[in-house]
Amino acid sequence: MTPFSYSADEPETTPPSYEPSVPAHLLGTWQMEETGQPDGWDFSVLEGRVSETPLPWNLERICREALRLSRHVLDMGTGGGEHLKRFANQLPTDTVATEGWQPNIPVAQQALEPLGITVVPYDPDTDRQMPFPDNRFDLILNRHESFDAQEVARVLAPGGVFITQQVGGTELGELHQVTGKRPDHPEVTLRNFSRQLTDADLEIVDDGEDRGWYEFVDVAALVAYLQFVPWDVPHDFSVERYRGALWELHRRGPMYGEPLRLTKIRFWLRARKPIM
Repeated sequence: MTPFSYSADEPETTPPSYEPSVPAHLLGTWQMEETGQPDGWDFSVLEGRVSETPLPWNLERICREALRLSRHVLDMGTGGGEHLKRFANQLPTDTVATEGWQPNIPVAQQALEPLGITVVPYDPDTDRQMPFPDNRFDLILNRHESFDAQEVARVLAPGGVFITQQVGGTELGELHQVTGKRPDHPEVTLRNFSRQLTDADLEIVDDGEDRGWYEFVDVAALVAYLQFVPWDVPHDFSVERYRGALWELHRRGPMYGEPLRLTKIRFWLRARKPIM
């Protein structure tokens, strides 16, 4: 999975003005979570601290059903291979994964190559063309990875299927509000992605969108979560610099023994390339 990149000419974000007196012990607890972005996408370390409302669709079941009919599979933005490994007992011999974030590539290779899965470096945000020939795959899986619809259509075989689940570009709006962070990709919506795929001559077979919640037991859990997704806060984010914004979030639930709720947005699409 490739993190969305920041624009180099984006101006620095100034945090909104909050001037609280944050208790030192609370500030220290938050600062202990500033460990830096880990390799891979294993969120299990946050188990019991972060939860989210379930989706009305089951992506794993959708993927398993598609895999039963597939012989040539691509997993785009595999991260550390965590999601793809769930299907190890169903993957065909010809399975390939891509990953664009350099620190994740050796993690994915270590996890997937013993299963016979080749990991190919590819970043859809910077690489103009996917490193595969036309009509290469009959199934492309994409979980939370950006993509070029024209390239997906090119490497998908006639009759092949593309399945993607995406994070809505404006989720975590409450966090963006208090930190002054503008969403990097507000254009990431079901409507826009559907149009891109149909413009690439793919047929939308199924889709869905859901708005729910993330629940963090406290602000320390939020800071721990942000180590995985640092692009959801301003470039200069730190607990010390944004202590006022974090205190404001603390006041919205954890101060009173309630979880902190932030908006979660997901959508998914299944598209098919027509048989000529």
